[in-house]
Amino acid sequence: MRTIPAYIGLLLLLMVTSCQQRERLAKGNAVYYWRTDFRLDSTERAFLSQYHINKVYCRYFDVVINDEEAGPVPNATITFSDTQPEDIEIIPTVYITENCMHKHYPGLAEKLVKRIIQMNETNDIKNVREIQIDCDYTSKSRKVYYDFLNEVAQVWRNTLSTTIRLHQLSIKAPPVDYGVLMIYNTGDPRKFMERNPILDIRDVRPYLSRLDSYPLPLAAAYPVYQWVRNIHNVRVEHTVEAEEILRVKQAVEKYRPSLSRSILTYHLDKDNINRYKPESYEEIYHH
Repeated sequence: MRTIPAYIGLLLLLMVTSCQQRERLAKGNAVYYWRTDFRLDSTERAFLSQYHINKVYCRYFDVVINDEEAGPVPNATITFSDTQPEDIEIIPTVYITENCMHKHYPGLAEKLVKRIIQMNETNDIKNVREIQIDCDYTSKSRKVYYDFLNEVAQVWRNTLSTTIRLHQLSIKAPPVDYGVLMIYNTGDPRKFMERNPILDIRDVRPYLSRLDSYPLPLAAAYPVYQWVRNIHNVRVEHTVEAEEILRVKQAVEKYRPSLSRSILTYHLDKDNINRYKPESYEEIYHH
């Protein structure tokens, strides 16, 4: 009987371990909540129930730099006019502008985590086991951002996730438990006459080959919002057809089937809910 050389056995073990790591993300449906007041109407509550959504990634505040001397500060903090729905896990999400990661700011990670904990206590948000950081980091800001994530993890000591944009798939994976792949804002807004800047399969295709080898567990987020801009006194509306979302979903899951395990839509809002037929949402959230 032929024996397998040790280095091949080790390679196979690493491959299996990597696959198990990537499958570690639990199945489930989720949404982003990106408004500055947490208030759910009957349509939104029915939506959460109908599509078995058990996680809401809720933007708590942004971190921005308005004054270089003052450094990063919180901005546009959410208020909670409504109570946390039963059976819904709130995942505090913080958006950090990329220029905040151009240099290291001592104590920023601790301040951020303490602020989240304080907001949870003040607003009676229970059973928070995870926080997510959203940043459009680049190769320039990557090291500072990853160091910052490590500091957050040391203070938080629980599940930590981050957003991953398609262009970030070519960068070394961040030190978090998993990432949410943002499959939207894929195009150049200046070329809106050629293709939809929110989502177009032609802008996604160049990144598909990177999906299989990306070492971090990934969930997938799809756009259901409308983008309205005024360009030279002309009102331009961008909306993604459900067929295009499903075309992209099929393409990314072909290259990485585990992307069907955890699906998000951006973002929870009555207008976005009414923009698509129920059967379209059924297909988007289909595992």
